[in-house]
Amino acid sequence: MGEHLLALCVVGLDRGPFGRDHKIFKWAPYPYDERRERDMTTKAAFTPEEWTVVLEGPPTAGMIVITAAHGGMVRETIAMSKAFAEARAQHGESELLDEIVAAKPHVDHTRYHSPEELKEHGLGHLRDAAALLESKATPQERDDYQHFVLTLASKVAAAHKEHGQAVSPAEAAAIQEITAALGAAGS
Repeated sequence: MGEHLLALCVVGLDRGPFGRDHKIFKWAPYPYDERRERDMTTKAAFTPEEWTVVLEGPPTAGMIVITAAHGGMVRETIAMSKAFAEARAQHGESELLDEIVAAKPHVDHTRYHSPEELKEHGLGHLRDAAALLESKATPQERDDYQHFVLTLASKVAAAHKEHGQAVSPAEAAAIQEITAALGAAGS
């Protein structure tokens, strides 16, 4: 932190020959934004148990949508994988989100005996993830996580038409409940 980079900065203008302006440059210390580095949240900010909660949030939301209506499970599962791949392609926008999407999506769906039980526990799981992010992540990282989870849920819902509708009423209701669990506003 004691090291400072130098940057070439424009410090003024000089009227040159023929009436043209010329920029005056000077080497100056590059402004080191210590706050930016401190505000970046990574996996290291979480205990292993907390990290598991955060990691399982997106695939849990996908599973809630998949089980909301009958049919299309294969297409919807592929849509969930594609959502992770697309998020990986946007690498670098959020270090926290990069770490989340780099991990293999996993939800132990066998511990639930019905779609209702999956939904009930899954929504609680999403509330826990949102609370963790509220306490440990920056507001932007929290918003990015919510956006990713809701985008994933929407892509899963749209992957299979139900009765001629792109998104069934049951899937739309599931997305609304996921939105509420995350504490996301109007997504």
